[in-house]
Amino acid sequence: MAHESFEDTEVAKIMNDNFIAIKVDREERPDVDSVYMTVCQELTNHGGWPLTIIMTPDQKPFFAGTYFPKQSKYNMTGLTDILYSITTHWKDNRDKLISSSESILAELNKYFEGEINNVKLTSKTLENGYNQLVNTFDKKHGGFGGAPKFPTPHKLMFLFRYYKANNDIKALEMAEKTLDCMYKGGLFDHIGFGFSRYSTDNKWLVPHFEKMLYDNALLIIAYLESYEVTRNKVYKNVAMKALEYIFRELTNEKGGFYCAEDADSEGEEGKYYVFNPIEILEALGEEDGTYFNEYFDITTEGNFEGKSIPNLINNSECNEDNDRIRDLSEKVLEYRSKRMKLHKDDKILTSWNGLMIAALGKAYKVIEDERYFEYAKKAVNFIFDNLIDENKRLLARFRDEESRHKAYLDDYSFLCFGLIELYESSFDITLLKKAIEVNEDMINFFWDKEKNGFFLYGEDSEQLIAKPKELFDGAMPSGNSVAAYNLIKLSRITGDTYLEEMAEKQLDFISGALFSEEINHSFFLIAASFALNPSKELVCIIKDKSDEEKIKDLLSEKQTFNLTTIIKTDENKEEIETIIPFIKDYNYLNDRSTYYLCKGRVCLAPINDIEELRKLL
Repeated sequence: MAHESFEDTEVAKIMNDNFIAIKVDREERPDVDSVYMTVCQELTNHGGWPLTIIMTPDQKPFFAGTYFPKQSKYNMTGLTDILYSITTHWKDNRDKLISSSESILAELNKYFEGEINNVKLTSKTLENGYNQLVNTFDKKHGGFGGAPKFPTPHKLMFLFRYYKANNDIKALEMAEKTLDCMYKGGLFDHIGFGFSRYSTDNKWLVPHFEKMLYDNALLIIAYLESYEVTRNKVYKNVAMKALEYIFRELTNEKGGFYCAEDADSEGEEGKYYVFNPIEILEALGEEDGTYFNEYFDITTEGNFEGKSIPNLINNSECNEDNDRIRDLSEKVLEYRSKRMKLHKDDKILTSWNGLMIAALGKAYKVIEDERYFEYAKKAVNFIFDNLIDENKRLLARFRDEESRHKAYLDDYSFLCFGLIELYESSFDITLLKKAIEVNEDMINFFWDKEKNGFFLYGEDSEQLIAKPKELFDGAMPSGNSVAAYNLIKLSRITGDTYLEEMAEKQLDFISGALFSEEINHSFFLIAASFALNPSKELVCIIKDKSDEEKIKDLLSEKQTFNLTTIIKTDENKEEIETIIPFIKDYNYLNDRSTYYLCKGRVCLAPINDIEELRKLL
């Protein structure tokens, strides 16, 4: 639509003569996007992007739609027709259009202030979510529902927790089947690594080739959690490959992470990523080229518009280590990179960087590669150096040395999530302090003191015609769901009863808005799992630095979803006792490193032996 309309001289003249045209980046202004997408859905019964809204000068909409071609075609009204018609109506029937906009606004406010049932969170919510996933599961290709298929990693993360809590093998099988099929298909870039945004077919073969930071961050977490649960090295390797892609293509030299890499190359979607067998033979030689083509199903007939998307769908040896394929893939990557330069969306968003920090925290915990912690710490420093204004207010976007827009709920909640994950892998007390501060600011700026829940934008932000609360966990989790998870996590780590009460209010608030669609609130189900299932709290009073490393090794080996861990040392004693007052009562036993494990708020006798702790966990 940008090429067809906004860059067209005729359309531009109509627009500039009669309207004030405002183009909004929905990732920079999710508040604007949320409000006016709701308008579009209410007026037309569907939504999508590009979103087209026509409104009065005081932000009140009276016309909405999605894609419009310049001229009438595909049985669609053309944009020029719409613009001419509205220009005429604005001159002749302005009062009618304004009245229409007032009616729309009244309905919109009813929608945003809709009924929230007074419901308490119970385990029935988890059962409902699980059963809905079972009913929509694609047994043949994995995933949930038909094409197009989105990865939605938080559904899989919930399934791991459901499996661990209920010993329900079907939950694990659904998650593993989905992870296997996503990796084997073209959704995963087998040459340069990283995942595309979604699959246009039901078997994960043909992706929409755009690669997003948030998808890859969440998928890295899901694959690492699968490795923790199953110890299948394939999942760890997939996560490590996706991380390599992020470091190579989406990392700013100062430490932040870029948003995305484009799908289009020279005007064609996917052209950069597909091959024919002959070019592989030319790049690798006859013998290696033939082997490579057979391995990745690159054929003369092709599987995408006459060419081939490399995939492993029918490759029975794909889970085995293969040094030859690794070396050949590097050569093909070098060949492919010379084709053209893909466009990068080089915005750095606080929210998506928060998810990537969480992924790196998980990677550092599970794999114990120091690089992952260094990348994460650099990203944290980038945000606190570049995306905080003079009033200590978090900002949403950095690009071209400029930071803009007061941060939204997602920025606060995702960043807090990342800081918690990174603290729980490194036990760097400064990260826990930052997480607590970010969470506190989130409550101050976004909490609805009358009806509970968090608004999308802050009380100090630009005020729009409505104030939404986003609860739906789509391709990305909602800020409200992640906030619920952070609250319950921080309350268990710190023992802060205020945070526990806030967590309960938030969990009950979202429970009242589910309306039997638990499947569409899967990150909320992760938070609910943490709140409802028996928890374990581990307090480590460390005398010897080597014992801290042993604890990290132990946590790397053991997956305990409902475990929180605190490490007190002589170095951090003063700081940690300020943040977590109850830890003052925990001291050395026998003048050695000592471990206190509590299960469901009942503490076992303190022990000095890590091997004994391993058994207790």
